Amino acid sequence: QVQLLESGGGLVQAGSSLRLACAASGRTFRRHILAWFRQAPGKGREFLAAITWSGGWTNYAASVKGRFTISSDNGKGTVYLQMNSLKPEDTALYYCAATITSSSRDYRDYDFWGQGTQVTVSS
Repeated sequence: QVQLLESGGGLVQAGSSLRLACAASGRTFRRHILAWFRQAPGKGREFLAAITWSGGWTNYAASVKGRFTISSDNGKGTVYLQMNSLKPEDTALYYCAATITSSSRDYRDYDFWGQGTQVTVSS
């Protein structure tokens, strides 16, 4: 089992930055790839970025590449999502998820999920 706990969300103005954190625990969490997804009201769950615990492999959605950066701290068991130049359309519930399947952007391939952290960007 893997437990995931997100933090760092909040209400910010357009153009601001936020850093989300996902603290992972459990016996096998380092065997998994960690990713960030988001879900806006009335929309599906959108893949944002994924990373291995070594940080040697990352994968980004085209929609956020260049604005969002995923990173991992293996020692702390924490994955981060640095979000810059935030826009109102980035408003969503942001989730951390874990999968054994490599290179997957499909939320159905992710076995463990956090409870989510809300990000709201005002114009």
